[in-house]
Amino acid sequence: MTSTTPGTNAPENGPLHPADSTSDLYYLARAPLWRALAHLCLPMIAAVSVSAVYNIINAGFIGSLHSTPLLTAITLGLPVLPLMMAIGGVFGVGGSTMVSRVMGARDSGSAHDPELITRIVGFTIWGAIAAGVVLGALCLVLLNPLVHLLGADAAAFTPTAQYVGVTLAFFPVLTLAFALEQLVRAEGAARASMIGMIASVAGNLVFDVLFILVLHGGVLGAAVAIGLSNLIAVAYYLWFLRTKSSNPISLSPRWFSLRPAIVKEVFGVGASELLMSSFLIVTSLLLNNLAVHYGDAVLAAFGVSLRIVQVPEFVVMGIALGVMPLVAYCFGAGNSARLRATIRRSLLAIGGITVVFSGLVFLFRDEVFDLFSTDPAVLRVGGLILMAQLISTIFNGVTGLLITVFQDTAKMRAATIMSVAQGVLFIPVVLLGNLWFGLLGIVWAMTATELLTFLIALVLYRIERPTAAEATATSRGAAADALVPPAAP
Repeated sequence: MTSTTPGTNAPENGPLHPADSTSDLYYLARAPLWRALAHLCLPMIAAVSVSAVYNIINAGFIGSLHSTPLLTAITLGLPVLPLMMAIGGVFGVGGSTMVSRVMGARDSGSAHDPELITRIVGFTIWGAIAAGVVLGALCLVLLNPLVHLLGADAAAFTPTAQYVGVTLAFFPVLTLAFALEQLVRAEGAARASMIGMIASVAGNLVFDVLFILVLHGGVLGAAVAIGLSNLIAVAYYLWFLRTKSSNPISLSPRWFSLRPAIVKEVFGVGASELLMSSFLIVTSLLLNNLAVHYGDAVLAAFGVSLRIVQVPEFVVMGIALGVMPLVAYCFGAGNSARLRATIRRSLLAIGGITVVFSGLVFLFRDEVFDLFSTDPAVLRVGGLILMAQLISTIFNGVTGLLITVFQDTAKMRAATIMSVAQGVLFIPVVLLGNLWFGLLGIVWAMTATELLTFLIALVLYRIERPTAAEATATSRGAAADALVPPAAP
């Protein structure tokens, strides 16, 4: 076990050198790339896949109560969780990518400030907590209008208000959990990140049994289970950062820093994550509202198709999340060759997985759909919807990776453009598609949008391609600025 002291750049038991093959840092700095990708991405693929059962667990336990208003309540309250994760992502993604870049600069000798990482972590942690407290309190004050906005009718209003209200009470916990998970991965500790996520899901299962089945808490119990299970993740990640991290970490509020370089980079990169999550919610609501006019069979077919394509999406998400610290580290170290090779291999992995999966599912689409529905009306339209979704997945995988690269290399303008591009483009595409082509326009709207977004990503990558000199200048600038005390108010 190691511990660290702010103001030093190594654990008390000695520095963890990048050449030490037993450390997570080795996989960022020196490990063969396919081995590094496996170490970083496979645990994330597993963790993302397991975490996807969160909503299924809650829905299953609430469904066992045979109450339609209660089941409706947790469905209507579903957008609240992505909102909390998005807020946590502002600090977590922005802070973790900056930490990885500074680690790369430190280990390459191009920049060295032993307190900089401690200050970045302090801003990330306490910023996430403060944002969670303020936004949680604000949402609780506006709870009734919020529940109406979510679409609760008279029968579902009270249980929806209970579920959302208790969930909002845990707002700081959920934002902190997401931010901490990102910080743990910043130094390549993908297995530790996976352990925390899986422990949270396991805790959710135990708490659901306790609060819903044993104590008969209904939707209140489901909300408490979500909050307490994330508290488990918070406890584990804090323990890891304090005892296992190779960086100088302190959780003291005195390390909360508003240094311009830290605030600019964290918010500049993290804002793209918030925008992306926000537009994802908007596009999902718009698609559902348009599809429902064509009947329940169409809406059901969309639901089945989205569940099927989640399989490659989880894998691609795991790769994009896993590769984040590696790209940021290589950029911060000014190692252009390793950076380019990492991007190429990640693109190859994502492209291969999506193409192979899409091809196999398309060949056996009828058999796959039979696993979810035997309704002839659903099957008739389902094949077409599934084909459109599978093609979209291929483009989306590459686009998602390039957004990650922009975030990791502090390309704030490119990351922001890409984060809003899909949502901004999808709205007119799906509305015009519905107007001109009816159902076919809705079915192919996402595919067309993903293709356009993919082309924009390629153009931006050619314009904003990261270079070693740029990385070195960025790291030195951040270190120099962090040493300058903020101006007095």
